Amino acid sequence: MQQLQTLDYIVFFFYFIVVSGYGYWIYQRKKSPTESTQDFFLAEGSLTWWAIGASLIASNISAEQFIGMSGNGFSMGLGISTYEWMAAATLIIVAVFFMPIYLKNKIYTMPQFLSQRYNPTVSLIMAIFWLALYILVNLTSILYLGALAVSGISGLDFTFCMIALAVFAIIITIGGMKVIGFTDVIQVFFLVIGGLATTYLAINLVSEQTGIDGLMSGMKMMRENHDDHFHMIFPKSSPFYMQLPGLTVLLGGMWIVNLNYWGCNQYITQRALGADLKTARNGILFAAGLKLLMPVIVVLPGIAAYALYSKGLFQAEMLGEDGMINPDKAYPVLLNLLPTGLKGLSFAALTAAVVASLAGKANSISTIFTLDIFRNYIGKDADEKKLVWIGRWVVVVAMVLAIVVSPYMGIDKKGGFQFIQEMTGLLSPGIFASFIMGFFWKRTNSAGALFAIVGGFVIALGMHNNYLPFMDWTQVPFLDRMGLVFLICVVVMFILGLVLPDEKKGLQIDSSMFIPHRSFIIWASIVIAIIAFLYYHFW
Repeated sequence: MQQLQTLDYIVFFFYFIVVSGYGYWIYQRKKSPTESTQDFFLAEGSLTWWAIGASLIASNISAEQFIGMSGNGFSMGLGISTYEWMAAATLIIVAVFFMPIYLKNKIYTMPQFLSQRYNPTVSLIMAIFWLALYILVNLTSILYLGALAVSGISGLDFTFCMIALAVFAIIITIGGMKVIGFTDVIQVFFLVIGGLATTYLAINLVSEQTGIDGLMSGMKMMRENHDDHFHMIFPKSSPFYMQLPGLTVLLGGMWIVNLNYWGCNQYITQRALGADLKTARNGILFAAGLKLLMPVIVVLPGIAAYALYSKGLFQAEMLGEDGMINPDKAYPVLLNLLPTGLKGLSFAALTAAVVASLAGKANSISTIFTLDIFRNYIGKDADEKKLVWIGRWVVVVAMVLAIVVSPYMGIDKKGGFQFIQEMTGLLSPGIFASFIMGFFWKRTNSAGALFAIVGGFVIALGMHNNYLPFMDWTQVPFLDRMGLVFLICVVVMFILGLVLPDEKKGLQIDSSMFIPHRSFIIWASIVIAIIAFLYYHFW
């Protein structure tokens, strides 16, 4: 396989210069006379709807999608797209019901919501959980999978690639949320253009033709020869049922995955928390529209790689160190089949996705530590300038920790995307229960929230490791386990809310604030209609 050529490096360095130069220009143009935490962490009032939407996608789409989800496309097919298409529907729910509550109550961090709704103990415990999850699962996975891909494509040393990605992300992150938000627009441009180019050329390779005719012919060949890779709902007899258990993806645990990720996650909500409600909603709706496009960019290439592999191409390159097929190698191997120049564009798209996600995740880690832990418990008298300084150093420390621990996390055992989903799933049910009950039931109390967060995690961990009695929990799909843990948390929270005294804590909620403007309703309806058609067509 050919690795990067001179023209590829020229294209890649053009991307690097554009992003770096634009980031520096934004920093100089929009920096405030005095540094403040609101400005550094939230870019309050500065991000437009299109910047919010682009930043949401840039932060979300990373190595676990390009590498992990393409790998799932190689092994199971289009079914893995349910994470993306269901996310589009979820974003609309978040825009309508979650964002008004956050903005009305001036919530800037997720632990702050828990402190305001429950008490500081709940907030602190959750802040620690989030930091551990973000650093030990998300940041490490993005770095590891990103470096794996970059190293495989460029031929550069794996450790060097990991450090280079981390340094690039640090440079963007220390400029604050303004720089992250606006450079993410450039990142998404490269991500979409490079990703679509990769998909187009990969399908042309399948058909052994060029142009639109090659695209149509390639899609037809893939549908006819590999029909099993174009099903959205898996029956119990499918080998992939444990990952995507039938109708659970539409009616069960998948909603918990998405609502927790998009609505209760500092990493995501932070992009919209500094805006007014209309701007935040429009940005989130824009992200929902872009989400519909993501399977074309990250899943179809994996299916195309499977079609090429079935023809006898790159048989040896797809093998892992254990001599077995490693689906996570599908995307890097595919990129190496692309023509010179376009390979550089696709390489830039992958790098853009990795760096944008690293920057977004690092900023959220910094925000939670600085505003919810350091300011409240360590440096109570720290001024704004010192808090921003602490925030920048936290970014560096988090990246170093991720570099050190990532080789030992076992990311490659189940595939990068599945690893992230299962590890995050240990916390998601309890977190989502504490938020959703806190939103809409006034009697929900801190005892119930503590049970959901800590108890929910313990129950989920027990199921994951098969420590609990009654059945073999390893034979229950993890999405179904998440749904069961969520129900347990809600029932216990409801009982505790009834038997313990009402703490008389609540949020300012007015039903009128949930009514979106007319254009939002129209475009949201279009997104929902497209999702319904896709599921109907690929049932």
